[in-house]
Amino acid sequence: MSQKKIIIAVLLGDPSGIGPELISKLLKEDITKKANLVVIGEKNILESGNKISGKSTKLNFVDSFEKINFDKYNKFFLDISQGKNLQYNLSECSKESGESVLSALNLALELAKENKIHAINFGPFNKTSLVLGGNKHSDELHLMAEKLKVKDFFCEFNVIDNFWTARVTSHIPIKDVPSQIKRGRILLPIKLIDEAMKLNGIKNPRVAVQALNPHAEFGTEEKNEIIPAIEDAKKLGINADGPLPCDTSFITAYKNKNHDCIVGMYHDALQSGLKAFGFDRGVTVQGGLPIPITTPAHGTAFDIAGQNKANLEPTLNSFKIALTMAENKNK
Repeated sequence: MSQKKIIIAVLLGDPSGIGPELISKLLKEDITKKANLVVIGEKNILESGNKISGKSTKLNFVDSFEKINFDKYNKFFLDISQGKNLQYNLSECSKESGESVLSALNLALELAKENKIHAINFGPFNKTSLVLGGNKHSDELHLMAEKLKVKDFFCEFNVIDNFWTARVTSHIPIKDVPSQIKRGRILLPIKLIDEAMKLNGIKNPRVAVQALNPHAEFGTEEKNEIIPAIEDAKKLGINADGPLPCDTSFITAYKNKNHDCIVGMYHDALQSGLKAFGFDRGVTVQGGLPIPITTPAHGTAFDIAGQNKANLEPTLNSFKIALTMAENKNK
């Protein structure tokens, strides 16, 4: 691609949640002028989002990517309605909502495979609706990785205030975690988060690594697996440090600004700290994929859908990260 600006595909998110109203607001923000945008979805969902938000952006409507001409405009809406005009009930999981999301996502992923876009930014999905709509993967990240034919390690990054986290294990029972804490497995997210943060503009990320056991003392994993993994990272030129006890790691790394990111051993050791400090500002980055893919970390918020109360900040931050990473990746 020879475009002067990068091209970002923007997805409306689950039509029954707050995604469409958030994307409607996002499109009015000045930062969106820094990229060429192709918003993918159904026209009536966009209109519903505009009605809720009270915003409306001039978009040029097309029914295929080939009809887009970024020499004339920088914002296009790729309508996938195909003549249908489904109305979606707010605050309800449904097969129809899931199908709509999957249609838009699959098209965006195809455009990524064809090297026609540089990044994807999406409004929040609803996992139950995705399953009802036909998603057979454990989450959208695994769906994306399969569609994009990713063979190497990938994982989810969670971000607040440009402080990043990654984890060695994720959605598994606590009793299964210790068996997964191995030197080689620990090194993978350390390497990946270092690479991703450099794409996001941090030249030499300070990577903290959490312990597994209380006070980093009551067990053998720190000595046998975690510390050797940290030493391996240092040999690769990564500015890694630790292991930090979980109970004070966010004070040390985030609040006291001693590190730029943390790699943890299991889900809640990271998410508890991250959400305590900034649940309302969180961003999710899908790490290890060929292009940057980002979304606000909150869910579809059925309790406030349609009320124009949704906070734009996480969506705006997720767009900024996608933009920055894509620009740096394509220099």
